[in-house]
Amino acid sequence: METEDDGLHLLVIGLDAGCLPVLEPLFDAGKAPTLRRLFETGASAPLESQLPPWTASAWPSLYTGTNPGKHGVYDFLAFDGYDWDVVNASHVRARPVWELLSDHGHTSVLVNVPVTHPPREFSGALIPGMTAPENPPCHPDGILEDVVDACGEYRVYPQSGGDDETQIESYERTIEGRGEAFRYLLERFDPDFGFVQFQQTDSVFHERPGDKRAIEAVYEAVDEQLAQTILEYEPENVLVVSDHGIGRVDGWEFRINEFLRQRGDVVAKSGGEGMPTWTRAWQNDLLEGSSAGTNAAEASVFEQLMAGAARVGLTTQRVAAGLEAVGLKEAIGKRVPNEVIRAASEQVDFAASKAYLRSKSELGIRINLEGREPDGVVSQDEYDEYREALIEDLSSVQTPDGNPMFDAVEPREAVFDGAALEDAPDIVTVPAEFDNAVVETLDGDQFAEPWESWNHKRTGVIGAAGAAFDEHVSLTGATIFDVAPTICSLFDIGVDEAMDGRVLPLVNASERTQYPDYEPEPITATDDEAVEERLADLGYL
Repeated sequence: METEDDGLHLLVIGLDAGCLPVLEPLFDAGKAPTLRRLFETGASAPLESQLPPWTASAWPSLYTGTNPGKHGVYDFLAFDGYDWDVVNASHVRARPVWELLSDHGHTSVLVNVPVTHPPREFSGALIPGMTAPENPPCHPDGILEDVVDACGEYRVYPQSGGDDETQIESYERTIEGRGEAFRYLLERFDPDFGFVQFQQTDSVFHERPGDKRAIEAVYEAVDEQLAQTILEYEPENVLVVSDHGIGRVDGWEFRINEFLRQRGDVVAKSGGEGMPTWTRAWQNDLLEGSSAGTNAAEASVFEQLMAGAARVGLTTQRVAAGLEAVGLKEAIGKRVPNEVIRAASEQVDFAASKAYLRSKSELGIRINLEGREPDGVVSQDEYDEYREALIEDLSSVQTPDGNPMFDAVEPREAVFDGAALEDAPDIVTVPAEFDNAVVETLDGDQFAEPWESWNHKRTGVIGAAGAAFDEHVSLTGATIFDVAPTICSLFDIGVDEAMDGRVLPLVNASERTQYPDYEPEPITATDDEAVEERLADLGYL
């Protein structure tokens, strides 16, 4: 497919957590007329996500066309032994489609695509999205300052706090800023490929679950920005994609580490620097990145008292449940320092445990393997037998109402393949229809009602409209891995042999091509507490 010498050949709209069960009621209510028109005039279908169907891993799968076993990002967190850091673009070990386009002479503009900080060189411009800090380095250098001068304030994350109206207005301002920045860059760089992602279509469900007014306000704001962009820049083709879906969680929350503790695999400790299981227990001042309420001396006293309480079974999780029952959790939680919460929380003692869930967004269990982990306790000789027995025990877990907890429990090599397979959890767990949830909490009981009433589902959405697309084809069976190969074919460039997806029948497929090995940058630390706290506030950590 030949492209025009100038003009926007393809506009990609990323709707985080977009899915038909969310979109169709909005279409019927007239809240997203531009999106509705694209879906009705073009081809559309559910888009199957991956495992795990979470933002930080799924968007790299979409924009590289490869599974996490190749691109290396399995979670919001990356692990080095028992240490962890928030993932960033340097953890992505596969070629993004815009770099491939750049190698073939095409210019791209990207705004708010997750896991793209720090940016690499390519022809065009990029403002990173989720997992980047506020005011992140962009490509080219200084472009964010130019955007702010031309368009006003730009935020990666909406400001938090305030009443309902204030929060909704913050969503709307963030979305408006996203659209204005994108159009500024379209005007300045005249790209062939444009990709703008809207994160609030996901975060509104985490922060305001079931709030119809807030959800409609977010999608109305996104639709307005899309309409304005199409009106001003007349893209030849528009592709709407999402990384996963979202919906109600009506089943059970399964505390895998508690299951493993009772099985004899997990050893717990209080305080220290283990994986924090305390982030959901209190609504404190996470977004401000500071401890609230007390000075250092008072915090020290609190830490001692709370740590002592933990040793006799009084954890923050139990305290929070009691406070919530009497309507005081938020008021008191805002006055408890983060250090105090950590001191009173039971955590997995990684070095002393045989296996554990490191992070709920990984959807998997890591075995503390000798020779691989710093203090591994499971020998290489017993690994296979131990893992097989653990898979069997997890597969047989039933919820309190007698239903299977999981649709599948698999060894990692059954789900992923590639050079980064070793970074995957050893065992992958798939909650039943994603109507159950897994968490890393240690709190005595293995099952509880889900903390989050809305969460991710495996099925997202794709919609395609434009002169280059065959809008009458069936997209049944489309997956998140198919997006990048389809973009390559739209631009008439060879599809990287490393890509796992197929070219969707929207366009004629380009030939598979063996490109030089991708050479990623050295991995660098995100090392930004505010990013970690924002992810915690959204329930990802």
